[in-house]
Amino acid sequence: MVLRVLICDKFLVVRNGLRALLESEPDVEVVDTTDSGTHAIMLARMARPHVVVTGLELLGLNGVELIRQLTKDDRGPAPRVVVYSIGDADDAVSEVLHAGASGILTKDAGKGELVSAIRAAANGEAMLAPAVAQRLVDWFRRRDTQPDTTLRKVVGTLTPREREVLLLLAEGMQPEDIAVKLYIGVTTVRTHIYRLRGKLDLKDRAQLVSFAYRAGLMRSA
Repeated sequence: MVLRVLICDKFLVVRNGLRALLESEPDVEVVDTTDSGTHAIMLARMARPHVVVTGLELLGLNGVELIRQLTKDDRGPAPRVVVYSIGDADDAVSEVLHAGASGILTKDAGKGELVSAIRAAANGEAMLAPAVAQRLVDWFRRRDTQPDTTLRKVVGTLTPREREVLLLLAEGMQPEDIAVKLYIGVTTVRTHIYRLRGKLDLKDRAQLVSFAYRAGLMRSA
């Protein structure tokens, strides 16, 4: 399967750089690039990319609003969104995740990390750069968020292994690392993640991480 990708960024040098990186991949097709959030929505509706790679600085419509509109578009299958080169503000990470992004990469992300994030997003998964995952964990801890008591009943439906996997995801670990830590196969880990998403009615790993904190699971951990 060839992954159709739309690239959005305010700066031409970034757009051209990302295009050059991605076009060397045999399973990736860059359908177009744009510096405008408004134009990106039009292109997404016409070209139907599987994944949109975007910065947060865009003309007309900023990156966060672009993500919101893309993920809520009911005119067809919504593309997944990977945010590239996010800034240092912790609130920006939270805002991007709440908007519906499936991946967040920092400015020092290499080609391998970018391509992995795109493939993960196209497969319905989420990928956070290690530095972003750690910042997200630290941010939640600093907030000292009170658990949402309405989630306790839902938490009670999880098996012990599902809780283990959920906690490790919330700590920023990737499925491969979880498999090593729990001495199980990567396929088994992905199956647990799939079941967690179904039980909790969540669409990706980013929302699973948020759920773990809102439910107070990380406090007990």
